[in-house]
Amino acid sequence: MAHHDPINLITPPAGLAQLNERSREIFRQIVESYLATGAPVGSRNLSRLITVPLSPASVRNVMADLEQLGLIYAPHTSAGRLPTELGLRFFVDALMQVGDMTEAERQSIEGQLASVGRAQSVEAALDEALTRLSGLTRAAAVVLTAKSNSRLKHIEFVRLEPERALAVLVGEDGQVENRVLTLPPGVPSSALTEASNFLNARIRGRTLADARLELETALARDRVELDELAQKVIAAGFASWSGGDNDDRQLIVRGHANLLDDLHALEDLERVRQLFDDLEAKRGVIDLLGRAENAEGVRIFIGSENKLFSLSGSSTIAAPYTDARGRIVGVLGVIGPTRLNYARVIPTVDYAARLVSRLLGG
Repeated sequence: MAHHDPINLITPPAGLAQLNERSREIFRQIVESYLATGAPVGSRNLSRLITVPLSPASVRNVMADLEQLGLIYAPHTSAGRLPTELGLRFFVDALMQVGDMTEAERQSIEGQLASVGRAQSVEAALDEALTRLSGLTRAAAVVLTAKSNSRLKHIEFVRLEPERALAVLVGEDGQVENRVLTLPPGVPSSALTEASNFLNARIRGRTLADARLELETALARDRVELDELAQKVIAAGFASWSGGDNDDRQLIVRGHANLLDDLHALEDLERVRQLFDDLEAKRGVIDLLGRAENAEGVRIFIGSENKLFSLSGSSTIAAPYTDARGRIVGVLGVIGPTRLNYARVIPTVDYAARLVSRLLGG
C-alpha cells in the first residue's frame, strides 16, 4: 500500500539486513518509545522492555552497534538514544507492522463525507475529509486539489474589446471565476453567444477537467455543427482555464493546532514554529504533494528526505485521490513531527483518499 521515497537519503549500510533478532528488538523498542513519548530511552529501561533477558551492559553493546550503523544517536552526553532519520526510514520500511483503522474511525470519516454528499462542492467534501483526518491523526491535514475540480453550473463570454473577452465561470457552489482571454480577429458577438450556449448544454454538473474531455469528443464529431469562430472562442476559453500548472492548484490545511499538542521542550516549540512557516510557504508544500501524485498508494517523506521540512524535522504521509474516470486529480495527507504514529496514520490516509475517490466517482 505504501510507496516510500528515500530522496537524499544515505544508502543504508549492508549491515542492516544482517541485524539479528536481538538487535532488531532493541532497535524496535527505541523507535516505539520515541514515537510514543518523544523522549530518549536508556539501556536500563530497554533491558526491562525487551522479551529476551539481557543485562543493561549487554543492551549498551547492542546500542553501540546500532549507533555505528547510523540507526540511533545520543541527543546529549549520558542520555538515552533516539532513532535517526535513517533509523526511522529503516523502521518504516522493514520492521513496522501497519495497523488498521477501527470501525468507529472508518465510520467517523465515511459518515461525515456521506452527509456532505454530491450536492455540495468538492471543496466542502475535501474540507470535511481534512477535518476528520486531522482529528484522527492529531496532525495537520493537507490537500492539494486543482481549482478545476469544482463542478460547473454556467459559462458565459462577455466582450471587453474587439479582440478581448471576459470568460465567466459559475460553480454549483456559487463561486465565480473570471478570466480574460484573447479572441481571434473578426469574432462577432453571435459567436460568443453560440459558444456559451454550446458549453452550457454540456458542462453543467461536470468538473472543468471532465468538461474538457466531453467537449473534445463533441467537437471531434462530424455531426456537431458549430461555427468555426465559436470553436475558436471555446478553445481560447479552455486554454485560459488550463488545469495543469501549479497556479491553478489550491492548498487547504486544517488542524494546525494539533501540532502544538504534546510539546516536551523549547526545541519542540521552535520546530513547530518552523513548520508553521513552512506551511505558509504554500508553493513548497504544493511541490511536495505534487511528488505524491504519481504514487500507487501512500507516499512517505521523513525529515530531510524532503528539503522543505528539513529544518522543522517533520514528516509527510500523502496519497493521491482520483475522479470518476480514475484519473488522479489531487493529493491528501498529513504533516506532523517525525514521531508520527506511522502504523496508524498510513492506513488512515489511505482510507481517506479512497473515500474521496469514491465520492468523486459518484
